[in-house]
Parts: sequence; structure tokens; C-alpha cells
Amino acid sequence: MSDRALYVYALLPDAPGDPAEGVTGLDGRPLRLLRAPGAGLAALVHDGPPEPFEGGDEKVRRWVVEQDRAVVAVWERTGAVLPMTFNVLVAPGEDAGAEERLRTWLGEHAEELAARLRELEGRAELRVELTVDREAATGDDERARALEAEMETRSPGMRRLLAKKLEGLRKEATERLADGIHADVRRRLAAVVEDIRDRTRTVRDPREAEVLSAALLVPAGEIETVGTVLADVQDSHPAVRVRFLGPWPPYSFTELTELASGPGAAG
Repeated sequence: MSDRALYVYALLPDAPGDPAEGVTGLDGRPLRLLRAPGAGLAALVHDGPPEPFEGGDEKVRRWVVEQDRAVVAVWERTGAVLPMTFNVLVAPGEDAGAEERLRTWLGEHAEELAARLRELEGRAELRVELTVDREAATGDDERARALEAEMETRSPGMRRLLAKKLEGLRKEATERLADGIHADVRRRLAAVVEDIRDRTRTVRDPREAEVLSAALLVPAGEIETVGTVLADVQDSHPAVRVRFLGPWPPYSFTELTELASGPGAAG
């Protein structure tokens, strides 16, 4: 029995052809499909030792990019994948190798995995971040303009006091605008996407206040519609900053937590 492990990138439907052909993963490792006969499923994997990938921040970031690139390539060819997180490894056990353990697990969970793949077929993930620029939020505020003008003629000590007052004014205006926009944007997005999951902001700028940070599950035909909604929000509120990323495989919507403890996983 082999002592080699399997690094799992994604699960996908077992269909004719080889969507992994020519696709490479971490450090250029060639990828292959491990098919589970009778389950209608396959896993995108590479072979290797059972130890997880460990290294400095720069190396890990590179590996994550390489994994994402591989999953995206297969997703674009198949239209449906369940992506894994970084460092999902299936190790061999005492009585079975890694391949047998993974095939057994896929067979045991075939119904629920196939159902989730059907739900995600033809869907993409978009990530959206909306913030309000604090300075722009008070661009038309007469009190803010008056404070700015007064600061130009005051002593350094007084300017510091006025600056604190201006900062408080901007914070109040920003939070008021953000609160007013949030519910409207979320409602409009909910009308054109299938699911919304809140996310932690990836960009934190003290000059901005958060309106919305979310992952969106979107039918392929509605991606342009989401862009139109966000463009309209931007046009209606010049102080709003929109970051719109994707489309990607549905990383935030796979809801697969059992693989790490199921078929002899490590990492």
C-alpha cells in the first residue's frame, strides 16, 4: 500500500473528458482527476507526501494563488466545482491508501455532494466592498467648508482643535450616509443574486467607513446586472467607493467542512 497522500483542490462531477489536462497546481505539480465509480463524482488532486505545505507568508501567498488558478481553470471547463481551502490533504490509513479512502468518502457522501454541485452549476462568486470616503461625504457640507476656511487663518493650536471638530463632523456624516445606503444596496443586490454572505473587509482605510462587504452567489447571466446596480450606486453617491472582484468559483458557498476530518485528511 502506498504511503503517498492526495492534496485535494476541488470536487466536481465525473463527466467524459479530462478537464485537468495540462493544469498544474502548487509549485507546478501536474494535476489529475481521481474518479469515484458509481458516485458520479471526481476529485482534482495531486500526489505527494502527507505533510501540509508550510512556509513564510510570501510563499504561502504564492501557493494560494497557484491553487486558485488551478481551480479556476477546471471550473471554467466544467461550470461546476466545489473548491477546497488551502492544505486539504487525504493521508493513507492503516488499512487503505489515500485513493481508496477518498473514493469511499465520495461514495458515502455522493448524494449531498452531487446536490450541491447541481445547485452551484453555472453560478459564480463575486466579492463586493462598498465604503464611504469620509472627506468626500462632507464635500457639500457648509459646516465642513467653514471649518476648513477657518483653519487657514488660525494659529497651529487652534487649527488642531478645529481639525478634531472637522474629523468628528466627517465621521458623523460618513456613518449617516453609510447607514442610509446599506439597506438599499443589500435589497437591490438580493433581487438579482441567489445568496449573499457577509465578509470581513480586505481593505481597511481609516479614511473610509464600511457600507457593505459581501460575497455574492450569482447566475452567470446576472453578473452584468450586478455591475449595473453597483455602477448606479456609485453614480448616485459620489462619496461611495466600490470594489468589485470576480467572477470566481463559489468558494464562500461550498459549505464543505467534513472533508478535513472525513477520509483521513491532514492539514
